[in-house]
Amino acid sequence: MEQVTTAASFVALLKEKKLTIGSCESFTAGAFCAAIADVAGASAVLKGGLVTYATQEKIALAHVDAKIIETYGVVSEECAIAMARSARAVLDVDLCISFTGNAGPDAWEGKPAGLVYCAIADIQHVQVFALHSKLTRNELRAYAVQFMMEKAVAFLSE
Repeated sequence: MEQVTTAASFVALLKEKKLTIGSCESFTAGAFCAAIADVAGASAVLKGGLVTYATQEKIALAHVDAKIIETYGVVSEECAIAMARSARAVLDVDLCISFTGNAGPDAWEGKPAGLVYCAIADIQHVQVFALHSKLTRNELRAYAVQFMMEKAVAFLSE
């Protein structure tokens, strides 16, 4: 229930500020976008989301530069930033949230399970957050959605 409350307050804040939102999601597989869509009236602010679970979809759909992925990997701050910035432009939204990481259970790209990066981008600014947790795969996905909902509210309140 707490996530719905946060999503509802986030949607209300977006409406108040007359802003649109979108997402570019890898390990959360659309859960952030779905949490917003659970709120009645979300259609006033939610334009859509990209689920870029596979590496090649980050390039094809979100227009992330392949060199960023080759240099830093998809489990990186740089990839999270590129996903948020590029998807913001692709979706033509005021604010875009991205999620990339390794929800586990095994290490990937030499990065440990539980290491994720999330970013928020508007036309001028970007903030990136690293999370490293021992939560289970689905607990981490849910936690990341809640975490970024709260960070997005704070971002808009600055």
